[in-house]
Amino acid sequence: MTTTLPGLPTAATPQAASVPPGNAASLSVWPASARLSARGDVSVGGVSLVEAAERFGTPLYLLDEGEVRDRCRAYVRAFPDTDVVYAAKAFLCRALLHWVGEEGLGLDVCSAGELELAVTNGFPPERIVMHGNAKSPDDLSAALRLGVGRIVIDSAWEIARLSALVPDGARQKVLVRVVPGVSAGGHAAIRTGTDNQKFGLSLTDGSAQHAIARILGQPRLELVGLHCHIGSQISTVKPYLTALRRMVGLLAQISHQQGVVLPELDMGGGHGIAYRPGETSLDIAALGARIRRELVSSCAAAGISVPRLTIEPGRAVAGPAGVALYRVLAVKRTGDSLFVAVDGGMSDNPRPALYGSRYAPRLIGRRSTAEPRTATVVGRHCEAGDVLAADAAVPGDIHPGDLLAVPVAGAYHLSMASSYNAVGRPPVVAVHEGRARILIRRESLADINGRDIGL
Repeated sequence: MTTTLPGLPTAATPQAASVPPGNAASLSVWPASARLSARGDVSVGGVSLVEAAERFGTPLYLLDEGEVRDRCRAYVRAFPDTDVVYAAKAFLCRALLHWVGEEGLGLDVCSAGELELAVTNGFPPERIVMHGNAKSPDDLSAALRLGVGRIVIDSAWEIARLSALVPDGARQKVLVRVVPGVSAGGHAAIRTGTDNQKFGLSLTDGSAQHAIARILGQPRLELVGLHCHIGSQISTVKPYLTALRRMVGLLAQISHQQGVVLPELDMGGGHGIAYRPGETSLDIAALGARIRRELVSSCAAAGISVPRLTIEPGRAVAGPAGVALYRVLAVKRTGDSLFVAVDGGMSDNPRPALYGSRYAPRLIGRRSTAEPRTATVVGRHCEAGDVLAADAAVPGDIHPGDLLAVPVAGAYHLSMASSYNAVGRPPVVAVHEGRARILIRRESLADINGRDIGL
């Protein structure tokens, strides 16, 4: 159901466009549609955040449809003649599937659950790539049953397992995930381009080459290319160029030693975004241009044809399109520290606890003239590590009942959420052109209790 919230400012109205001096930079990491009003409210997609919080409650996630679509289009422009596939693990719901599909993107999934959600909602299976370091027989069977376009082989065990499941007379297209020996990423837990982590097959120790030779001997598997993913939150182009050269080197080795020309190369994603004003994000246009130049020149030097390129953005599409809203429940001073407790926490955003991620929450709904204070914004859960934003600048007069908005909340928040302490997950509301509609309803106690059937 689509609901129009009354009295919403839009990008075209003077109120929405009037940003007080010195405040424009503070919206630099927000969706492009964000507008600051004279009363301290912010609208996104033409929807007032204050009115959205009043109507739908808090915690609440807003997802700007226009921002998602614009980011998809930016990728298509930056990477012509490239298959751009959205990494569903960042965030997935039915509406988002339709948005990215309509903008021409494919899909990257990591489980039978993500795959079934996509295909049963009309996403073309031939435009889907399936990943996973430990795919179960059910995952692989679902991929074959639903006709997934590509399956990425992540271990030697998967070769025989998948081959045994392919029906007689059929062939499944596969890629091999290669570890190119490139260290990149914003945290040790999300650096996946080097040995001694769980993903892929090593280029250094020969595991990748051995797997490739085995696959070429499997009549039910069609090796169409190579895949690599070097990490997440990468903000410079250089690591991608290094990985690309090594992948082209392996393609050349396969061509010369096996006599096989592989037509595809998937360079993964991991494109970094800014979570706070002043942080850097990866320049997608520059990445696209330099990757293409390097691919053409490296292939020419190696004497092989240029493969079809695939990239897999996830966070960079969904992350900046999301805004989380919280209501302040308590403000407490302990020694020299100021704690602002809100009605959400690590159950709806585990990233600060997992990766030390940093955010820039903003007071909305009123203008404060109080001097800013440095505070730790914490959640409601029974964990000392339940921190949503460390070293956050908040008004000195912040108090219970205030609203805090956290931008760049569209990726790896709800997709990694839990019902810890029996707290239901927040709803997701799409905003676009002054209209708001619920995409995912709030998880209730009845939902949580309904899974507990034993006594």
